[in-house]
Amino acid sequence: MRPVLDARAVSDVAALLRDAARAEILPRFRRLAPGAVRAKSGPLDLVTDADEAAERVIEAGLAARFPGCLVVGEEAVAADPGVLDRLRDAEGLAFVVDPVDGTANFAAGVPLFGCMAAAILRGEVIAGWIHDPMGDDTALALRGEGAWVEDAGGRRVADLRVADPVPVGRMVAAVSWGYLPAPLRARVPANLPRLAGAVQYRCAAHDYRLVAGGHIHAFLYHRLMPWDHAAGWLLHREAGGYSARFDGSAYTPLEHTGGLIGAPDRASWEAVRAALLEA
Repeated sequence: MRPVLDARAVSDVAALLRDAARAEILPRFRRLAPGAVRAKSGPLDLVTDADEAAERVIEAGLAARFPGCLVVGEEAVAADPGVLDRLRDAEGLAFVVDPVDGTANFAAGVPLFGCMAAAILRGEVIAGWIHDPMGDDTALALRGEGAWVEDAGGRRVADLRVADPVPVGRMVAAVSWGYLPAPLRARVPANLPRLAGAVQYRCAAHDYRLVAGGHIHAFLYHRLMPWDHAAGWLLHREAGGYSARFDGSAYTPLEHTGGLIGAPDRASWEAVRAALLEA
């Protein structure tokens, strides 16, 4: 039986993200017109003309390449929250799309943003893509087939592998604490000195690429919208990492709360959870 997605299809989606970035995102970088940046739920939850234009291009491209698929884009859900409910009920292939992850960086002219997509089949993430428009390469994962990086020509240039386990005091982690509820919102930042270091790029796309590539050891998030995390979660898993929600349950793109911690292995996950979440 032919797989739902094969390596050729995965490369085709990477090319689609790259083309959308070249056509709609990069020409607007540091060239946003007045009124092209708008706030959604708060001052750091922004949308730009680039987000909306790129999402339209990606949605159209996915629909043409995979007829009948469901596409759930971040900006479509912002306009109509009911769109997100379709993901839970989808029987066939579905995609979640974040056209510009790190929009606050993009709007500020900071070159740390990415273009993300994930393929979901009956609630399971089966493929993920994180495109770096500035570096013009894409990190990809295909469930059961590993994680790798393709260059602008579609050539596989590197396999991804998480860092080797180290004691928690030697770990560097990407920690996003801004959406944590009390008392964790105060506790987690206070516990950061238990690690060797922490980063917060305001961009999950680059966080996930760092951890899947073995450049940092762990990550922690609380708010789990699927377009922000499904691709990176699979990238990390296929690169050999272990992750689970704060209570130890498995990640699913159908649940959007409960937090997520990732580390090189189960023992490292336990160590990170204890170091950051426990008083």
